[in-house]
This record gives sequence, structure tokens and C-alpha cells, in this order.
Amino acid sequence: MPVTRPGSLALALTLALGCRAAITEPATPPDVDLVPNQATTLHPALARTVERLLPELDTIPAERREALDALAEFVVEAKAAGRPAKLIFICTHNSRRSHISQLWAATAAAWFGLRDIETFSGGTEVTAFNPRAVASMKRAGFVIDEPGGDNPHYQVSLSPAGPALTAFSKTWDDPVNPRDAFAAVMTCSQADESCPFVRGASSRISLPYDDPKLADGTAEEAQVYDQRSRQIAAEMLYVFGVVSQKVE
Repeated sequence: MPVTRPGSLALALTLALGCRAAITEPATPPDVDLVPNQATTLHPALARTVERLLPELDTIPAERREALDALAEFVVEAKAAGRPAKLIFICTHNSRRSHISQLWAATAAAWFGLRDIETFSGGTEVTAFNPRAVASMKRAGFVIDEPGGDNPHYQVSLSPAGPALTAFSKTWDDPVNPRDAFAAVMTCSQADESCPFVRGASSRISLPYDDPKLADGTAEEAQVYDQRSRQIAAEMLYVFGVVSQKVE
């Protein structure tokens, strides 16, 4: 039987069937060892967003797939070596694109039932997880607790069955992030340029996204943030679709 390449319509249809199952299956009973990126049932609204995104895998340009394939290969190699695949998504302020990428990577790994995928984010300086980006993720179906403060430590839930991810602005070398054997995924060109060397990274992948900040305060603000979220989500689904085929 031929292998279906991620990004094809046939794969999108296969994944859509899986998504309907994810929406209708009963939630996994809570487990203290469960982490958000293990096989689990996504929040229904989040699962529906994934289902709507699947056809967009066909539209990912070839030049983007080159970097995405490199990220997938890093994950495959880590799993083959029996170690967790640790990914740090890095942007200048760790306020928008890096957080969005981290959360969608965790969601894509969960969608495909892939274990031992650890996602993180960081910047070259500390600001805060931007409320506009937070609002976009909530519209996508993430359940997010907002504690307040200058640099809130948001609790972001992917599933009713698992614990939340803690999202807050920090530098890429913050103690909560891995120190070595990780992939540094550069989500903005400024961070890529200002970090010529990322200490401890065993792989460095340039995957820049246009900054939705350019739409702040405009009538198109929410639309632009949601477009960027959808682009990142589709690309992370592509990555982990490739991984799921290679580790079967």
C-alpha cells in the first residue's frame, strides 16, 4: 500500500476522520503522568479547528516544507535514539509567534498521538505573552486561564484530560527551558540575526513568520492574528504528520 505524503488531499481526508473520532470519543480519565502532548482527546473546539485546517496542508509552499522537513527529521532522530524531542521556538520578545508555535506544536503532537515531544518557547528579551495572541489562541479553541500581572503565567489547556502548559515571556535560556540536545526553531528573522549562536542547540532551524503585531490597533487585528495562527498550526500539523509516518 503506498505511503501518503503529508500535505496531500488523501492524508487530509484521513486526518479528518481521525478528528471526528477525537471529538466524539470520551475523554481519557485524568492521569498524574499524562502530559499535554501524549495521545489524548483535545478540547472539542480545538479539535474542530484542527479539522478545518487540514486542507491547508496542501497549500504549504515547497520552500517552507524544506525547513519543516528538517524539523520533522530532528524529531524522528530523537525518537529513534530513545530520547525526548525537545523544541524551543525562539523569537525576539517571546510574545506572539514563538508562543503560538509552541502551543500548536504541542497540539499537533497530541493529534498524532506522539509521545515524548516537549515544546518550549523563549526570546532574546522578556516582555509578555501578548493579549492579542492569547485572544487568538482562545478563538482557536485553547482553554486559557489569565492570572494577570505584568508578565502573566498563563495556563493553557489542550485537553480536558491533561494538565496545562504554562506560557509566559522569558529568554530562550531561561531555567525552565532545556539546556542541551534541543532544536532551536527561529520564528522571526530578528531573533535569527541577533542569535548567531544558540548555546546547547543540537539543531537550528530558521522558520520565520510575519509578525501579526503590524496589525495591532487596526480593524484587521483579529483577522491577521488568526491568519498567522492558522499558518503556524497547518505547518506544525505537517511536521508531525511526517513524524507519525516515519515512526510507525
